[in-house]
Amino acid sequence: MARQILTRSVMVAALLAATSVPLGAANKEHQQMMADIRMLQQQNQLLQAQLASITEALRQVATRLDEQAGVSRKAFADQKLLVDAVSSDLRVVREKVDDNTVRVSSIAQEIEALRLAVAQPPAPAVPPAVEGDVQPGVSPAPGAAPLAGGVPGTPAVSPTRLFEMAWADYVGTQYDLAVQGFSNFIRSFPRSEQAGEAQYYIGEAYYAQGRYRDAVAAYERVIAEYPSSKKIPAAYYKRGQALNVLGQTDQARESWDFIVKNYPNTDEGRLAKQRLDQTSKRDQDPDADLSAPEP
Repeated sequence: MARQILTRSVMVAALLAATSVPLGAANKEHQQMMADIRMLQQQNQLLQAQLASITEALRQVATRLDEQAGVSRKAFADQKLLVDAVSSDLRVVREKVDDNTVRVSSIAQEIEALRLAVAQPPAPAVPPAVEGDVQPGVSPAPGAAPLAGGVPGTPAVSPTRLFEMAWADYVGTQYDLAVQGFSNFIRSFPRSEQAGEAQYYIGEAYYAQGRYRDAVAAYERVIAEYPSSKKIPAAYYKRGQALNVLGQTDQARESWDFIVKNYPNTDEGRLAKQRLDQTSKRDQDPDADLSAPEP
């Protein structure tokens, strides 16, 4: 009986010993898996912390970039305002310099006129000039006093005053006096910036009187002798007008065509274009009358 009990005990112990090994191995694997899981969790938490740090750093960088961009835009705007202000100041200075240049030139001409008036003795009184005695471009006799206002022998006056007197005669339709006054201006102040303008208005006075050949000659003097005058486009256009009235259509077209090609954006250029179109229509319709003078 005792032997049976002992046998059973040995068998149970053996059985327990046999089953205890797999249970221990399984427990070790479970523990290893749990350790791996905890390690992964720790690594995940570490990665999340690093990602949050990187995200915050990127946000700070973006904020700094935005701030820097704002500063750059403001600096650029301020610089543009400064450049615009400097450009405006330069334009004002340039205008003032041009204005001063014109004033200095005018003053120099007036001083020259006064110098001539002081240097030359008074000339004896002579009768007023008869129409036809004064011709444009003819120099006075040696020793003769400069003419002013159309009256020989009077003291010289400033170029501004002399031009204004001739202009007053022109607008008052006193064309003979205007021609004489503008001619006196050119003789007294041949280097004046208004000399070309004075020559142009001599042509205008002739044109208004119907003296178209004389007008053509006057306009041609503007073109030949004062190429930098602001009246060059007008001189070409009115030369064409006068030639057209005289029946010299081909020469008139040449004059108008020159303006269209060289001064297309001026009033004279547009008027010349119209006249060229009209003469083309006249070629197509010979009965059309386009020879009447126009201003």
